[in-house]
Amino acid sequence: MPSHLPPSFFARPAEVVAPELIGCLLVKRQADGEFLWGLIVETEAYSQDDPACHGYRRRSPSNETLFGEPGRFYVYVSYGIHHCVNVVTDRAEWANGVLLRAVALPDEPERVAAGPALLARRFGIDGRRDAQPVDPEAGLWLAARSPGWAAIGPGDLVQTTRIGISQGQELPWRWYLRASRSVSKRARGDRTPARADALSVAALPAGF
Repeated sequence: MPSHLPPSFFARPAEVVAPELIGCLLVKRQADGEFLWGLIVETEAYSQDDPACHGYRRRSPSNETLFGEPGRFYVYVSYGIHHCVNVVTDRAEWANGVLLRAVALPDEPERVAAGPALLARRFGIDGRRDAQPVDPEAGLWLAARSPGWAAIGPGDLVQTTRIGISQGQELPWRWYLRASRSVSKRARGDRTPARADALSVAALPAGF
């Protein structure tokens, strides 16, 4: 199994962590002991000085996790029905986090987790995971890029503006894997690749 990302990885600004999460793995240990995993292909960054951030105006019981120590999940409900999964970043007492927007799962439909709500639904993530450490001991974590994906560079990523927000739309704080067909929404002019993601047995991390 690839090593899980330590708290120190997340102790940096969201706009630094977000692109580095592309190619990492979201992993869940299921009740039967099997692993459900997928390649993170799209992320968004949010910071307290950004009007689109939940912690921009005030601290409240609903966004308390976002002000906590980095390396914890922040799970909130959007539109009263959809769960969205974030990872707290930077430092305590400063609202900062990365939204996991899309994941590509091997041997599953390309768009089964192409969006925050679909991602949470496929992995069975809800409010019970809020404030939980991003750690294998808790059963849900983020793992480092496997060797087959370690060489992802700036040329492999698209950096563009965030979507689904009414403020801060001008910030280019969304990143996605250019070669992926599992991205929730592509930037204008960026065509969907003809081939599916290169998720195969060869890319499967050892131990899974």
